[in-house]
Amino acid sequence: MARRTDNSTPPIMAGLEGMERILEHRTRLAICVLLNRNDSMSFSRLKELLEETDGSLGAHLVKLEREGYLLVRKEFRDRKPVTWYSLTKRGKETLNSHLGSLSRLIRQASGGRS
Repeated sequence: MARRTDNSTPPIMAGLEGMERILEHRTRLAICVLLNRNDSMSFSRLKELLEETDGSLGAHLVKLEREGYLLVRKEFRDRKPVTWYSLTKRGKETLNSHLGSLSRLIRQASGGRS
């Protein structure tokens, strides 16, 4: 295998630029994809679609919220608390960048065929 003699970024590593570490977990990525396709979703709906436990889903949502990717709104319906989540502008931009990087990586892995 030939060794690189310059300091440029290897092509495979260039495909990884723009990937966001927090979105590497499938549940957090799925949360962002679902919220990108919907204006907002309730905790219970996300839990149902993702088949996660309350604790697991809650932990993932808190991580995304701390990064500034989620907007959280709480309300009462029929005297019961409901928590709604939506993607922030930053969350949407980060998701789009991450998905673009994944697409580039897939193209590189398939030899440019896709």
